[in-house]
Amino acid sequence: MTARNSGVWIAAAAICLGAAAGCIKAPETALERLVEARRSAADLLVQFIKAADASNRAVMADTDNVSVAFAREAEQATQSVQKDADALEPNLQSLGYSNETRLLEEFSSRFSEYRALDRTILDLAVENTNLKAQRLSFGPAQEAADAFGTSLEALAVSDTKDTWRLKALVATAEAAEREIQIQQAPHIAESDEAAMTRMEKQMAASEATARTALVTLASVVQPASRPQLGTAMQALDRFMELNAQIVALSRRNTNVRSLALSLGQKRTLIAACEDSLGALQDALAKREFTATR
Repeated sequence: MTARNSGVWIAAAAICLGAAAGCIKAPETALERLVEARRSAADLLVQFIKAADASNRAVMADTDNVSVAFAREAEQATQSVQKDADALEPNLQSLGYSNETRLLEEFSSRFSEYRALDRTILDLAVENTNLKAQRLSFGPAQEAADAFGTSLEALAVSDTKDTWRLKALVATAEAAEREIQIQQAPHIAESDEAAMTRMEKQMAASEATARTALVTLASVVQPASRPQLGTAMQALDRFMELNAQIVALSRRNTNVRSLALSLGQKRTLIAACEDSLGALQDALAKREFTATR
């Protein structure tokens, strides 16, 4: 064999080896992309479930710090979902998987709707206005109500002028204040604005009753007892200021609204997103890579 022919054979052999290597490498690359697509689809579902769970915990949290922490965790998981979806789409397209691409697009559309709703829910949840109203009602408002009652009871014991009338007025004022206090809890839990308005009217009527009783008491008590009556009036003023704050927070209703959205519209969107991801995983699981000669 001449040197020239030898060179031709060597070149031909090199071409064949290169072609063979290309034939082997191409299937491996496609298989790797399929494996990666399956992994991404599985991770999508995991991150989505994690995001939804963290969001629900933010809604159910009983302190601002815990609610904010879970809201942050939900947002991080949501970003991971978006990142996985963005990475998976070109991979599916490169594999020529039109059905899987359609399913991913379906999920992305539903996820976009979910994400907008979840942002609203988390913004409401971290405000915690119903919880704050509850704390005011059970804390400072309770203390002001107790101070009002204590001042009136001391007045009834110490003042001897027209004792029975005085005691009747004290009982009227104290009962009216307690009626306001009783309305606070259902107002905080209420979601219907018309019902809250009715409660507020009852509160206003009870306040008017209490203040009328105090005005009448001013004409009944002895001069020495008037400072004690003044203390009672201040306690009622304090209680009503706190009641106004409770009503304003309750009207925001952020905990009630976020919970209602989570149990209603959000659950429907979660189920739709999971259906799309489940169908995507099933479709990818049925895909097989077959090497060709």
